[in-house]
Amino acid sequence: MALRKVRLDGDPILRKRSRDVSEVDDRILQLLDDMVETMRHENGIGLAAPQVGILKRVITIDVGEEPIKAINPVIEEEEGSVEGLEGCLSVPDLAGTVARPESITVTFMNEKGEQIKMKPSGYLARVFCHEIDHLDGILYTDKAKEVHENIAEDDEI
Repeated sequence: MALRKVRLDGDPILRKRSRDVSEVDDRILQLLDDMVETMRHENGIGLAAPQVGILKRVITIDVGEEPIKAINPVIEEEEGSVEGLEGCLSVPDLAGTVARPESITVTFMNEKGEQIKMKPSGYLARVFCHEIDHLDGILYTDKAKEVHENIAEDDEI
C-alpha cells in the first residue's frame, strides 16, 4: 500500500466526471487499498478516486467498522432530507451546511466483483452522497447553504 497525494480545490481533476470501472483488476485493488490508507492517514472518513487524481468511479468509506470499498456506486433511491455539517479533505479548513437525503438505497460492486445493495441512513448516507458527488465533479461547497472556517475545538478563538 502507498499514500497518495490528496488533490485540493482548484485542481481541475476534481471537476471532471469519473469513468466506470469495467473490471476489478490488480490496479483497482491497489487503488482501493491505497485510498483506505490515505484516507486514514489524513484522518478522513471518505475518499473518492478523483481526490487522489484517478478518474475512476471508486470510493472508500470508513465510519467505524470495516472500511467500505465501493466500485461504480449508484444512488437508486433517496428519502427525506436533513441538513448537516460537512468537511472535505480536498477543501481543508472549511466546513459547510449541506442538505442530504436522510436515507438512500445504493448499489455498487465490492472488491470481489460482487453486486452489493445497501440502505444506509443518517451519517453513512451523507458520506455516500458526498463521495459519489466527487465522482461527478461536485464538491460539497457547491451545495452548501453556508461555508465557514472550520475551527478545531482546541484552537483559540
